[in-house]
Amino acid sequence: MSCFRATFHASVRLPALRTPLRTFSTVHDAPLGSTPIPVPSPAATASKGRSALQAAIDAAGPRTNWSKDEIAELYHTPLVELQYAAATVHRRFHSPRAIQMCTLMNIKTGGCSEDCSYCAQSSKHNTGLKATKMVTVESVLEAARIAKSNGSSRFCMGAAWRDMRGRKTNLKNIKDMVSGVRALGMEACVTLGMIDAAQARELKDAGLTAYNHNVDTSREHYPNVITTRSYDERLATIANVRDAGINVCSGGILGLGEKETDRVGLLHTVATMPSHPESFPVNALVPIKGTPLGDSEIVPFDAIVRTIATARLVLPSTIIRLAAGRNIMSEEKQMLCFMAGANAVFTGEKMLTTECNGWDEDKVMFDRWGLEPMASKHDAKVSEMVEEVNALSGTTGSWSEVKKGSEEASV
Repeated sequence: MSCFRATFHASVRLPALRTPLRTFSTVHDAPLGSTPIPVPSPAATASKGRSALQAAIDAAGPRTNWSKDEIAELYHTPLVELQYAAATVHRRFHSPRAIQMCTLMNIKTGGCSEDCSYCAQSSKHNTGLKATKMVTVESVLEAARIAKSNGSSRFCMGAAWRDMRGRKTNLKNIKDMVSGVRALGMEACVTLGMIDAAQARELKDAGLTAYNHNVDTSREHYPNVITTRSYDERLATIANVRDAGINVCSGGILGLGEKETDRVGLLHTVATMPSHPESFPVNALVPIKGTPLGDSEIVPFDAIVRTIATARLVLPSTIIRLAAGRNIMSEEKQMLCFMAGANAVFTGEKMLTTECNGWDEDKVMFDRWGLEPMASKHDAKVSEMVEEVNALSGTTGSWSEVKKGSEEASV
């Protein structure tokens, strides 16, 4: 062990742990890191002799000028060193124990006109999935209540559409869903395909917390996976979301037949956006019979850990969500992902069309490993109220008492 430590520290200098740069809630009105800090250019970093790994460890905040070569250098760092560096950075920006619990509900199943080669909901694939109409607002709110009672702080709603053109009634109902979820004190996220600027503003006005629109893979590999929607169309929707003031949730899928260079390319796309996504889902392909990728092999686990750890280094303030494929991971594998920088999961009854780890199962894991649910923005504000009330009154009222009073006052 002493030989390893000497070798590691000879090449990489780890700073002492500092006071975290952000409170440990999911969303901030003006999150630290939403505006990138001035940083040296990659060329300047190289001229000073610092490795990309050292530059990532030393960074005081996000930067958006990562080069592919720098990200590739990080990705190919020996895994034991990469994980340790990612864990070090993670502790400077996040609580190592806090995991955001998200629940995902499919509000409109199947019949999508896209040809995404991994998706059971495409009308172009014969997977046996029947298309349905959109569910009712009340059924969504009831599912959200159940999710909240089980500890989820973010409720996500997905609809199998290419875009929202000509869906005014559906958009109105979705806005009611968003408003209703927010009224429960939860964060609300939707994924509805492509949206324009006006639709994004409507969702913002309804109180939407985040919009999910994954880029899936690298620009180069993307045409091998999807032909009905371009990479630039995806980036345009993300820009509309960002410009409307909605948090961007954008990640990728591993196991689409990509190469390591494509995983680097995926990370380069999100790490060089004008501002980093608020959350970055890492999905491991769940092969579904009847889709073009239905016979694919499961992606190697080390590729998942490498992607998460590299993402943590280049997206230091972003929430990294361990998404599809978690249900086939052992607890030990999940914990390695958390130790490499993942700090969010989907939990509940299902994902969209695939199985999901349940709340009871996750509670047992959280208790065993000392993890705790990440506070939502609503709970973070209540916590701030506690501090303000206690400071003004000189009392030591409990968080739960103030929270209960706040919820009763809102009923």
